Amino acid sequence: METQFIMEFAFIPLVIVLIASIFQGSFGLGMKFMAPLKWEAWWLVHATVAMVLVPLVWALIVVPDLFNVIFNTPISVLLVGMFFGLLWGIGGIMFGKSIPYIGISLTYGIVMGVCSAVGGLIPFFQLENASSLPAFPYVILGVFIMLIGVAITAYAGIQRDKVANTEEGKGVKVNLKMGLIIAVLSGILSAFLNLGFVGAQPVGVAAEAAGAISRNSSLAIWVVVLFGGFIMNAGYAIFLLTKNKTWNSFSVPNSGKAYAWAIGASLLWFGALGVYGQGATLMGKMGPVIGWPILLGVSLVVSNIWAYLNKEWAGASKAFSWLIAGLAVLIVATVVLGYSNSVV
Repeated sequence: METQFIMEFAFIPLVIVLIASIFQGSFGLGMKFMAPLKWEAWWLVHATVAMVLVPLVWALIVVPDLFNVIFNTPISVLLVGMFFGLLWGIGGIMFGKSIPYIGISLTYGIVMGVCSAVGGLIPFFQLENASSLPAFPYVILGVFIMLIGVAITAYAGIQRDKVANTEEGKGVKVNLKMGLIIAVLSGILSAFLNLGFVGAQPVGVAAEAAGAISRNSSLAIWVVVLFGGFIMNAGYAIFLLTKNKTWNSFSVPNSGKAYAWAIGASLLWFGALGVYGQGATLMGKMGPVIGWPILLGVSLVVSNIWAYLNKEWAGASKAFSWLIAGLAVLIVATVVLGYSNSVV
């Protein structure tokens, strides 16, 4: 009876994280509809809504006396959370810089793999006697399988890109060494979003003390961490707007659809983090360890389903077979990691 209760309790937060993964894997659709806005204009709108407005409004609704909760938290905790968020922002910028060197598929695979491993394993080894915990072998195995799945999926993307480039009569100019260095650094820095979530946990504790229910306490944490991320993302967008003299992009005709997609993508993007935070909180101390790789791995499955529906894999049957294999491995990794939270 006790075992059944543990399995059911572990299953609910896993489902919550899987829902977050659907949001995470879907928000990128909005980036296909930036025109006629310039990238930097679209991104400033997206960052403002996704990293400031939505998390703040949601947190104000579910966390009593939110601002007192934040301002009464030790300044060192707030600075750590915001600093990690800022580092994550740098990682996102480096992601974009890596693509011209090695292509989007390889960049995406490396960044996702490194980010999931670093973002999950560092919080795990910060736990007391981590290697002696019953879940230890399952966590290590699950992360390892996740990395294999990401690698196979990245390889499938590379093969698809080769087919597309051949058909178009052009190839990607590859600078493997530089691209790999930037992509690995991007993956490491991108993992700091989850590390910021872990480092700012005292904000969540204070939110619970103020009357927020456990799973909603994570919303107060995101307000702090994402403010640091917003500073970097908005700063970079403003830099480009000034450098490229594209401030007038905000008022171009027929841009209503682009604005709508920017807001929609923002809702999905923070919806992913907000729901992930709730699921990870319900998982307990293992939440950021298990939930983070699942979030990234399953979102990779979802994003490729959208890519298939948008006919991005048309004419690349061999590459698509590799994709199916990679997605299957990612699903196995998700099952292993999900099971690890029930091991006591």
